[in-house]
Amino acid sequence: MRPIILLILILSYHGINGQLPNIPQRPGASSLYSVPDNRFANTQPSRPGFPTINSNVNHYKSVTPRDDQQEINKMVEHQMAMIREEADAKRYNLSPLSDKKGTDAYYRAYDNLLKLDPNQYTLADAVFIVENAYNNNDRNFQASYQQHIQKATSIIRQDIKKTGIDESDNAAKNLSIFKYFAEDTKQNGKVIHKAVKYDFDDYMGAKDYSKMFVSKLLKSNSGQCHSMPLLYLILAEQIGAEAFLVMSPNHSYIRFKDNDGEVLSVELTNGMFSANSFVLNSGYIKAEALKNKLYMQNLTKKDVLSQTYVDLASGYIHKFGYDEFVAKVLAKALEFNPNNINATLWKSNTDQMRFMQACNRLGIDPEDKQQLQNIRNYPPLENQFLGIKAGFDYIDRSGFAQMPPEQYEEWLGSLKSTENKQKSEEIAERVRLLNAQKKLEAAQKTKTITPKKESPKVYTIPKEFL
Repeated sequence: MRPIILLILILSYHGINGQLPNIPQRPGASSLYSVPDNRFANTQPSRPGFPTINSNVNHYKSVTPRDDQQEINKMVEHQMAMIREEADAKRYNLSPLSDKKGTDAYYRAYDNLLKLDPNQYTLADAVFIVENAYNNNDRNFQASYQQHIQKATSIIRQDIKKTGIDESDNAAKNLSIFKYFAEDTKQNGKVIHKAVKYDFDDYMGAKDYSKMFVSKLLKSNSGQCHSMPLLYLILAEQIGAEAFLVMSPNHSYIRFKDNDGEVLSVELTNGMFSANSFVLNSGYIKAEALKNKLYMQNLTKKDVLSQTYVDLASGYIHKFGYDEFVAKVLAKALEFNPNNINATLWKSNTDQMRFMQACNRLGIDPEDKQQLQNIRNYPPLENQFLGIKAGFDYIDRSGFAQMPPEQYEEWLGSLKSTENKQKSEEIAERVRLLNAQKKLEAAQKTKTITPKKESPKVYTIPKEFL
């Protein structure tokens, strides 16, 4: 999982909660926002007033020129308020990037994500929408993505058929998906699909953000801890298996239950089973993070969709930069999952960028202690500063800790230790024995087991997303 690095903004603003000075008023400014009553006194023609009904007294009264003038004043004040609001948006909001080529593909992708039912959508569709935006709706990409999903699903289904797995056996179907990642697949003695490899080259997508994509994994048969678990879940949906995405610092992995009801953790980056202790041994999961449900939780479909919105925002940032579209996408991500720490971190970055752009427009250096005091004179800017500070406080309280890349690589490599390998083999062997026992029991029963309803056998990208 590509780590999100906070922009470190060193701010020193003494007395921020103390008594603030009054904002100086521009001489004569009030004349811009109201129309004096006598403005049209000599220009209005003399005419009888229009009758109106007074509900308190049952008779007509005339509308005077002064009444007309008051209505005009209200209209002018409303128009001036709109002008001020537009000016503030330009001054205090992020500069729009809509003039850049390719942003329209992201706007359309956001609209398409909104069409998805948060509890019933197909993950393959959501991932396609995000990655298709980055590829600017390229038709070659669309065809390739669809074909690769169909091919992978077909290979797994053939293994299920070959091994005689019952369609109701969720654990066995998950093992078939795991084999797709961890082992070479052979047909008639010929390898038709090699085990998926971990791509250590630019695995954070710093140079090439497409390294994060499922489509890149499908094309090159190599990926990392962002793309691998997503592809696993996509394939699980396609064959009707249940599995869950789980987050940890800089990382994500898969969980599912075996036939004995025990929860298994699948580490796809090394093609092994792992225990919860492996994730905890990273040293970057605090008790507060577990309490606040940042990590090691089985994510719901809505939670996963929240992360999909984060991926959309992240791709946009890497390709174009920060603007208010990013803020809108992240707000939707946090609406679906308020505990999404990745969305929170990107939001913090976005808020800081907005603040720095606004300071720059107003001639304030946010890293200069003396100049920073000038934000007192601009309430919207001061509110942005307070919002950033509140965001930092929340992140600190949440238990989040940033794992350095070198520490992450060392921790990931530790999975291959003799102890962890042995643990993985023990788990795999126990699952195999459980499955063998279940098959034997099923063969001895005469009662037919109703197959679990599954997703369509052939994946097709919905036309409304093309």
